[in-house]
Amino acid sequence: MNDEINNPLHGLGLQELLTQVVDHYGFKILYAYLNINCFKTNPSIESSVKFLKKTEWPREKVEIFYLYTFKNLPRVSSEQFELPPR
Repeated sequence: MNDEINNPLHGLGLQELLTQVVDHYGFKILYAYLNINCFKTNPSIESSVKFLKKTEWPREKVEIFYLYTFKNLPRVSSEQFELPPR
């Protein structure tokens, strides 16, 4: 339960998160910044969500980008990431 309280992405689906980011930046800028091929080759919300659900590393990049740019949360170090929630 503490994970749900401390998770700023709780209740936000991947499709909604991606829609907000794409509406704000567009696929070209997302590809340039994140270097994830699903934003360059035939980009669409549906195909990107499908790819991001299957593959963990690009989903984490998109989530970190969302938190950093929209929620102004700093990036955490690996030591901080391993700490249990308070």
